[in-house]
Amino acid sequence: MKMKKYTASTMIEAMKKVREDFGDDAVILSSNVVKTKGFLGLFQKRSVEVVAGFDQKTEKPIYEPPARPAVAAPVRTNATESLQAEMQEMKKMIKGMQQSDRTLEKYPDELIPLLVKLQTQGLAYEYIAEAGDALYDHMKKEKKDFTETEQLELLKQWFSAKLKDTSFGGISYTKKYINVLGPTGVGKTTTIAKIAARALLEEKKKIGFITTDTYRIGAIEQLRTYANLLQAPVEIAYNAADFAAAIEKLQDRDLIFIDTAGRNYKETKFVEDLQKLVDFSLDMETFLVLSTTSKEQDMDIIIERFEKFPIEKFIFTKTDETSSVGSMINLMLKYSIGMAYYTDGQEVPEDITEADFDKLFSLLLAGDQHA
Repeated sequence: MKMKKYTASTMIEAMKKVREDFGDDAVILSSNVVKTKGFLGLFQKRSVEVVAGFDQKTEKPIYEPPARPAVAAPVRTNATESLQAEMQEMKKMIKGMQQSDRTLEKYPDELIPLLVKLQTQGLAYEYIAEAGDALYDHMKKEKKDFTETEQLELLKQWFSAKLKDTSFGGISYTKKYINVLGPTGVGKTTTIAKIAARALLEEKKKIGFITTDTYRIGAIEQLRTYANLLQAPVEIAYNAADFAAAIEKLQDRDLIFIDTAGRNYKETKFVEDLQKLVDFSLDMETFLVLSTTSKEQDMDIIIERFEKFPIEKFIFTKTDETSSVGSMINLMLKYSIGMAYYTDGQEVPEDITEADFDKLFSLLLAGDQHA
C-alpha cells in the first residue's frame, strides 16, 4: 500500500488533496488536528494532518510462494488461502476506518481530535456519529467554539444520557449466591477471589466457594489456594447432585461464590451442560466475565449464547492489557446490561474496581492510563 501524509487548513481541503492523488479509492488511515506556531512562536494556526493510503492493484499476485515439489502443492494452496483471508480481513478493517473518517469530514476541526480519540478507543461508528452530531448541534446553537474542557463536559453529558438506563456497581450483598460465568481464559477464578476477598475484609462477611470447573485440575488448585488464604471452605461439584450437596454444606455462609467452568461457550453443548449443573432458581446474582482483549464479535457470540441466563451485569477483565476499551460501552448499550467491575491486573484483591459512570468515562478517555 502506498501512503502519504497531507497537511491542510481544513479537513475538506485535506480530502481534496487526497482525492487528487489517489481518487475515490483512497483509504484514510488517520486524521488529527495539529497546531503550528507562526513568527517567533506566536500566532498559532490549526491545521489538519491526514495520512492516506492507496491499495495499488498490480498484475502480480499479492503473494507468490516459492516453487515446491508436486507433493507439496496442498501446503502451498492452504498458505495462499490463509494469506488471502488475512488480506480480506485487513481490507474490511480499513474500509470501516475509511467510513468513519469520511463521516468526520462534516464536523469542524475543533471536534476532530475528540472524535478520533473515540474512534481509536473502539467505540462503535454509530455512537461516534451520534456524539459528534450532538456536540456539533450544540456548537451551532450556541454560535461559539468550545474549549477542549467544554467539549469533554458536553461529551460526558451525552454519554450520561445514553447510559441512563444502564446499571453500575458490584455485588448487592442482598443475595446469598454469587455466580460468575464466562469463557476460558478471561480470569474468572482470580476475579471471584478479588470480589470474595473484599466481601470478607471490608464487609466482614462469612464466605464460601463452590467450583464446577472440574475439567482443569489447575483451576481447582488455584481456587483452593485463594480459599486457604481467605480461610474459606471450598466444595467441588461434578454434577447437579454434588451442587445441591455443596449448597447444603455451606448454609452457614453469608455469601457463596460459584466458580463455573471456563469452556468454549461458542459451542451450545457446554451452555446446556451448565444449565443442568447450576441451580439458577436460587437467590442468586449472576455475572458474565469478558476480557477486553477479546474481539468484540467473539464477545457478541458469547453473550448471545448466555441470553437464557439471568445475567445481572458484565465484569470486564484485563483492561491493563489493552488501550481500547470502547467495546465495553458498545456491549452495554447493545444488550442493555450494566457493569459491575473491571479489573486491571493479577493482584488480589487490589486490581479490581467497582464500576460507576465517572470511572467508565475516565477509562474511555484515558486510553492506556487507567482510572
